[in-house]
Amino acid sequence: MASATMQLGKKGMTENFIESLRKAFNTRENVKVTVLKSATRDRQELREIADKLVSKLGKNFTYRIVGFTIFIKKWRKPPKKIKA
Repeated sequence: MASATMQLGKKGMTENFIESLRKAFNTRENVKVTVLKSATRDRQELREIADKLVSKLGKNFTYRIVGFTIFIKKWRKPPKKIKA
């Protein structure tokens, strides 16, 4: 099944954006969030945005950042923490 693609723009993470992400995960396990130039072009801020998105979605979600795209994956069970 193809992943849904959403865009995060200058309005940032609104409640509507979070709600539409939750709805996308009802039928999919992967969602791609493209961060537009109007939102940020700072890598550290991009990581903070991804952390906030995943924390608002719940503990069964992880993310990976490639360029200015955040790939969010939903797991059936919470992922195990990797010991360093």
